[in-house]
Amino acid sequence: MFQQMKNIDTAFKYVRGFTLLIILGSFAVSCFAIYKSYELVNANQKKIFILANNKAIEAYASDRKANVAVEARDEIKTFHNYFFTLSPDDKEIQSSITKALYLADASVKNEYDNLKESGYYTEIISANISQEIIVDSIQLDLNQTPFYFKCFATQKITRTTSVLTRNLITEGFLRSIPRSENNSHGFLIERWNILENKDLKIEKR
Repeated sequence: MFQQMKNIDTAFKYVRGFTLLIILGSFAVSCFAIYKSYELVNANQKKIFILANNKAIEAYASDRKANVAVEARDEIKTFHNYFFTLSPDDKEIQSSITKALYLADASVKNEYDNLKESGYYTEIISANISQEIIVDSIQLDLNQTPFYFKCFATQKITRTTSVLTRNLITEGFLRSIPRSENNSHGFLIERWNILENKDLKIEKR
């Protein structure tokens, strides 16, 4: 009788221990599954698919801080290309300058007005001059706000009989603003100034 009770008690303890082990195992598996699901959802939220030429291209979202230097330099380069790369076509000049003005404050508008009043753009059109800029390097200080920059570039001015090469050094500040269709990087160039713009060489064509 006592032996039978002892066997029942041992069996009960065994079943209880086994059941507890199953419960703990199930809990651990559930926690792991929830964690992995959360991790997967998080990873999928960072994926962006861009449709280009009827093809879906996968991109990844990232914190702006990780790319601020790259975006700032591209903003500066883009602005200088719009403002200084010109062809002898009034509509093309106006389109390019308009794009540049979306990226900058009144300091750039003032420079544009001065060049326009001096007949600079009229001469480009009448003399069939094409102008190209190559940005050589950009110094950028991210330790202050707005960010200070200095841009070093080379201008090539092609006339009917010659090609003039000039150096160009500009400076300014970048202030963060909301992104828009006309300003995809979300920076505004402020207090822009031309420090140097002088002839380097002239070549006959």
